[in-house]
Amino acid sequence: MLNRLLDGFEGKLTTSKYAKLTGSSHDTALRDILALIRRGILVQNPEGGRSTSYSLAARPQTND
Repeated sequence: MLNRLLDGFEGKLTTSKYAKLTGSSHDTALRDILALIRRGILVQNPEGGRSTSYSLAARPQTND
């Protein structure tokens, strides 16, 4: 799933889309997403409720 997000996922990522794309249950999708948020990989977008969506966290700039 992370590769798909890094390769230019179109639209907003929701738990329903995550579950459908990974073949998991809604509950498993939510647990996975929350784990990715805790690790700083995903962030929750400002809109909430039924419109809750997630996106990749901004990458830190490096001097390479």
